[in-house]
Amino acid sequence: MIIGLLIILLLVLFLPFTVKKVEHNLEYFLFIMGILAALVSGVFNMELLMHALQDPIKITLAVLIAGLLFKWFQTQLGNAIDAVSHKMPFPLFVALVVIVLGFISSIITAIIAALVLVLIVSNLRLARRDELLLIIIACYSIGMGAALTPIGEPLSTITVSKLGEDFFYLVELVGAYIIPSVIILGIFAAFVVKRRKGTGEKVEQEEESYQEIIIRSVKIYLFVFGLTMLGAGFEPLINAYLLDLDPKILYWINMISAVLDNATLAAAEISPAMSTATIEAILLGLIISGGMLIPGNIPNIIAAGKLNITSKEWAKIGVPFGLVFMTIVFIILLFTGL
Repeated sequence: MIIGLLIILLLVLFLPFTVKKVEHNLEYFLFIMGILAALVSGVFNMELLMHALQDPIKITLAVLIAGLLFKWFQTQLGNAIDAVSHKMPFPLFVALVVIVLGFISSIITAIIAALVLVLIVSNLRLARRDELLLIIIACYSIGMGAALTPIGEPLSTITVSKLGEDFFYLVELVGAYIIPSVIILGIFAAFVVKRRKGTGEKVEQEEESYQEIIIRSVKIYLFVFGLTMLGAGFEPLINAYLLDLDPKILYWINMISAVLDNATLAAAEISPAMSTATIEAILLGLIISGGMLIPGNIPNIIAAGKLNITSKEWAKIGVPFGLVFMTIVFIILLFTGL
């Protein structure tokens, strides 16, 4: 059994990073891998199946409803953004964009928050470096804020489900780190992002079709279903190899979240048998390092795809920024008793 689970784990960790077809169909891939992991570990039963069928419902509905609202009001939102950005000091506008999107992503989901971010940046027509700075800092903020509720992003959905906790569990667990971080990110963006006009044309964002919105919602459902199965299937591995690891080590190990979706890693690592300090370290390591590179988090993928940001462009800013960010949070964790 352990050998079979290790093979599945290696496939889950490396195929999305090395095989383009798997990367572009990650939801279907993890759906299949999750079922296989549950079968191999012998935990597949009716109770788990019902659990996996129910877990994705809330986040799927949130993505669907928010997606429809964004489609219906995209033009009005774009006009409002353009008006507001010219009626207040630009640094204040930038700070509010980063902070508000960070916090509201926990309700409208990280996916919709990223689409709103793209709409905002497209209307601003900034110089390329300022555009990149705003996108990357805001995606860090969105990735952190979305982790505060189980409807914000798959990572938080899976974590709350695996631990059997309530809606506000993550706010209580990591809110003291995430809430100040989102505010600080907004203040930092206000100082580094300048309104130097770019030379290119305004990037017009095509309106999504109803079909695209529905397909995205179905993919989220399959994604979370697969991760629920994956998490249950990997319990024997977690109990054998991760429970006794020092939380400090787990925090830095999770830098691999920079190249792998952090929800997948959360499903593979987190267990109810872990201490609160260990879960806290795992989550913060995953959430922060997920912003370093494009594949690490959903908002990164959406923003980079819509605005044609290359992996090299993202890495030049995202990696050093993430390393500094992780180091600061690690020092704080040490002083608070990690």
